[in-house]
Amino acid sequence: MELRDLRLESACALLQQDMPPADTPLPAAYLQAMIDGLCDLSLRDPLTGLSNRRHFNTVLEAEVDRVARSGEAALLLLIDIDHFKKVNDTHGHPAGDQVLRVVAKALQACVRPMDTLARYGGEEFVVVLPSCQPSYGHIVAERIRRNIENTRIPLGPGVELQVTISIGGAFALQWIRSTTELWTERADQQLYLAKSTGRNRLCLEPQPESHVSAEEKNLLFGHLSAAEPAWIDMSSGAANGSTGQR
Repeated sequence: MELRDLRLESACALLQQDMPPADTPLPAAYLQAMIDGLCDLSLRDPLTGLSNRRHFNTVLEAEVDRVARSGEAALLLLIDIDHFKKVNDTHGHPAGDQVLRVVAKALQACVRPMDTLARYGGEEFVVVLPSCQPSYGHIVAERIRRNIENTRIPLGPGVELQVTISIGGAFALQWIRSTTELWTERADQQLYLAKSTGRNRLCLEPQPESHVSAEEKNLLFGHLSAAEPAWIDMSSGAANGSTGQR
């Protein structure tokens, strides 16, 4: 196969690498590094370096399955920068990009290595926190809110900004085979509540307490398939997915 048939020029441009000479044999390690680099690019937000929405959706699907099997608590946080449009309108879009980069870095400092932090779109971020008990969820969400509120964002000599965020969160329902859409919708409803009641605050949906052990749940529900209706969460089925303006 010729090098041009592999479209290596496009791949090298994406990875910002020099194109190898046309008559150079390509070792397997070089091609594998190229593939790995392209896969990483496809899962990263180019502005912030965080995971992108595609990767987040994959992680969320896996977490829904894990919670339904194990019964362990997991928390989904939706995070929105307050009045972000005003930043762009007042200081310009390069300043808005700087705000997004600094906020992303500050968010990374607040989560565990096992958590997944992603840019959801625009000025919105998401965090998936597996094995997260309700008490810890409140602590980490408040830590995130305070950390952003206290972060100074330099825009130039003698010019800096401060921004705040609103956070909405929902726990995956334990031992119930829900959907990623319903879980995200429930967190989005809490985010809308945080925005509509003053911003710079967090609203977390209460996590129902379970008094049944894992062994007892397995005896009760182990014979059911994850695809059967009894495992499907319909508690939010009537809710609307849109939350309006933020």
